[in-house]
Amino acid sequence: MRNILGRAKRIRLVIFDVDGVLTDGSLFLGDDGQEYKAFYSRDGLGMELLQRTGVILAIVTGRTSEVVRNRMEYLGIRHVYQGQHDKLRAYEALKKTLDLDDERIAYVGDDLVDLPVMRRVGLSIAVADAHALVRRHCHWRTRAPGGRGAAREVCELIMEAQGTLDGMIAPYL
Repeated sequence: MRNILGRAKRIRLVIFDVDGVLTDGSLFLGDDGQEYKAFYSRDGLGMELLQRTGVILAIVTGRTSEVVRNRMEYLGIRHVYQGQHDKLRAYEALKKTLDLDDERIAYVGDDLVDLPVMRRVGLSIAVADAHALVRRHCHWRTRAPGGRGAAREVCELIMEAQGTLDGMIAPYL
């Protein structure tokens, strides 16, 4: 765990996949073509708290959804890359935009399409119910599944490693 905390201490950017990470991976499609997703509110608070510490958050997802745009806007996440079938290309663009090295970046994924980025970053994280190959190639795995607290665990791990967790939760005690 000390190695994971050491990696987490260096993180300046956390990239989240959406389907299977910020949601449970279910896609609800209406007859009118409208897409619905369920996001876990505790994940959202964790993401807000982590951003307040100065860590940048980003989204890189293969699907394009107005629901995702709205949720990320609500959370104040400015770096949202949707429709990214080549997530590595989006990762490289984001890395260049923010002028960060791989070691300063964490990625949270759940499926095979996430592996190219996960194998590059300083801290790769798989949600508990990720594909077996993703779990095998990550640095750390959450206890909670995607869409049910995994993102909150990630945020709290990084805040703990960086010494900001107590300060972020103190106003609530």
